[in-house]
Amino acid sequence: MSVQGKENIKHVTTKVLSVMKQKGEKITMLTAYDYLTAKFLDAAGIEVILVGDSLGNVIQGHETTLPVTLEEMIYHTKIVKRAVKKAIVVGDMTFMSYQVGVKEAITNCGRIMKESGCDAVKMEGGDYIAETIRRVVEIGIPVMGHLGLTPQSINKFGSYKTRGIEKEEADKIYKDSLLLQKAGCFAIVLEKIPATLGTKISRALKIPTIGIGAGPDCDGQVLVTHDMLGLIEEFKPRFVRRYANMAEDTKDAFKKYIRDVKQNKFPNQKESY
Repeated sequence: MSVQGKENIKHVTTKVLSVMKQKGEKITMLTAYDYLTAKFLDAAGIEVILVGDSLGNVIQGHETTLPVTLEEMIYHTKIVKRAVKKAIVVGDMTFMSYQVGVKEAITNCGRIMKESGCDAVKMEGGDYIAETIRRVVEIGIPVMGHLGLTPQSINKFGSYKTRGIEKEEADKIYKDSLLLQKAGCFAIVLEKIPATLGTKISRALKIPTIGIGAGPDCDGQVLVTHDMLGLIEEFKPRFVRRYANMAEDTKDAFKKYIRDVKQNKFPNQKESY
């Protein structure tokens, strides 16, 4: 029986995710930035809801995630958390909110946890933030790691191409995954890496891996909700499967509304007081 169907599980926790990996049950994760989407995701049975800094792209219209502030992340995470009764809510730590030093990272992680009520935070990076993660976890804040293509480092990479194709980089990603596990991460997102590398890391780690363009052998999968609903028309990476075509449906609905108002067909007598 799946985690969603167990009556005794009132709220998904890091422990529940660990048990799911042990039992070979896939973990589902999607993004939310608002109350209504989070409510729908939670009702559908999603185990993990990520309030991603991807809101910079899909909500704010930026080209990268870098402009998103900690205050904005706290605001959106607070809204999402208000709607959720069962899923574990993870808040993204924004660019430069944790990279400067351990003290600042602890302060900012503490802020988002206290002010938004989220259940965990997510940080991008490998060996250079392992000690920071260790200290943050040590004081009681659960941390999800993120390796492979890390969007906050886009200016360093220079492109959104697949990471870990070359052996040297693949070896580093693998070693970093072990370091993040040792530092105390409860799970790691693996983004846009070869499926073979995703398999290797997932089999080596005791903690769950959540893939996004990292192959089917990861312990779970994540997508940006706006992508899988077909709301984002310009972004069509290979790893996104569209489960709806809401961009077309939404534009069509708007056009029908405009037509009906212009032709005095809305509102009719039944829709009037």
